[in-house]
Amino acid sequence: MHLERYSFTTERKHFNYEFISEGQNGKIRKAIIFKNIDTKRDIYNLGFGDYNEETNEVDDLSVSNNQDRDRILATVAAAVIDFLEKHPTATIIALGSTGSRTRLYRMGITKHFENIPSIFDVEGYNGGWRPFQKGHDYEAFSIKRKNT
Repeated sequence: MHLERYSFTTERKHFNYEFISEGQNGKIRKAIIFKNIDTKRDIYNLGFGDYNEETNEVDDLSVSNNQDRDRILATVAAAVIDFLEKHPTATIIALGSTGSRTRLYRMGITKHFENIPSIFDVEGYNGGWRPFQKGHDYEAFSIKRKNT
């Protein structure tokens, strides 16, 4: 299944991704940042939000209401897949900056779970890490390549 997404750019090491959201509120620069939070276990936090040109930072609390949520989520998913192709031993942790954003991530994973390539393991955290299951609430999510 092909999901409509935005084209993104990345730098040589594939830690920072950018794209432009286009919608009812115009063009909004978005950024996806993979930040290493545990070098021993190769774990990265996924940061995502509007790129603030004035502060040169990513605002993960902004609400742009550009009416392109599904296209944005598909773009973030494509960046995750690209990152894991370039960093095959990495584990990515995703946690919404608010409860509603964490629910949005869960809904996106649930909606497209059957389409997540079988080479990836997806887990949810709720008191401990467990394989992701539809219909369960989670506080955070992880994705990594399966051991081959």
